[in-house]
Amino acid sequence: MSMMLAVLPGCQLLNLDTTYEAHYKKAEYQIKEKTISDRWKSKASQVGVVSKKEADHIIYNNVKEALLVNNTTNKVLVSQHVFDKAYPASTTKTMTALLTLEHLKLNDVVTIKHDITFKDSAAVALHLKKGDKITVESLLNGLIIMSANDAAVALAEAVGGSVKNFVSMMNERAKELGATHTHFANPNGLHLNNHYTTAYDLYLIFKELTKHNEYFNIAGKANSYIEYKDAKGKMKTYDMAATNEYLTGDFNLPHQVFMIGGKTGTTTQAGSCLIILTKNKNGEEFISVMLKAQGKPALYNSMTDMLTNENKK
Repeated sequence: MSMMLAVLPGCQLLNLDTTYEAHYKKAEYQIKEKTISDRWKSKASQVGVVSKKEADHIIYNNVKEALLVNNTTNKVLVSQHVFDKAYPASTTKTMTALLTLEHLKLNDVVTIKHDITFKDSAAVALHLKKGDKITVESLLNGLIIMSANDAAVALAEAVGGSVKNFVSMMNERAKELGATHTHFANPNGLHLNNHYTTAYDLYLIFKELTKHNEYFNIAGKANSYIEYKDAKGKMKTYDMAATNEYLTGDFNLPHQVFMIGGKTGTTTQAGSCLIILTKNKNGEEFISVMLKAQGKPALYNSMTDMLTNENKK
């Protein structure tokens, strides 16, 4: 007859019942499989799911990847090669913003540790210098609206202590969100061969960002004005215009589709990229992603065409 032994706190179990041990070994795989399946079923109920077969369609010839998900119902309306490797350019800054909002307060003051410069003189920047004192909110304005690359570096150092540590945080957070085909190498998206993602991974990251109204309070603006102090205490100002050309009026959204906010990205290797949150006439929210469009007209015209699906029954 088998015996079950009670285990007191601090004691070791020396003679495990053989019947139970045999049962556990036999059932261990099924137990783990059920636990994992339930976990992923729960996760899948909270996000839009795309099968590999559904993602193989080509709908927009001038865009590499395209995705449209109803963020209210999690229904996927459009998917085009959403699992293919792509360079994200400045859509990277959605992850930088997410980590910033998870770790810092808007009114926190950041002291710039060093002059922030880039090898590419054309890289968009606020031209932050050592000793500048600037709030997190102002840095986020620079990051989101004008896509300032030095704002990304400043926030990375404020959150992670160093860019290297922050990049590790970016990759860890991506994995936590299920963005397993993403590898970040910097906080701004300036091109590096080992810095890549997919449209579906960007959607997962951006969906998490939609929990933070602070982001969209900034991302929905066509322009912004910030002030900060240099090392000598002198006030400096910066006027900036949005890179999102729906906000600036260069391109128009479809009838009864309304912009909430998003993030642009452009490099030679990445092409023109855009991820946005919009809502339709019924108030339902949608996340849309387009990567590697062949220029801005191709990007915005294709995006506008895709967004017409928001109000289709």
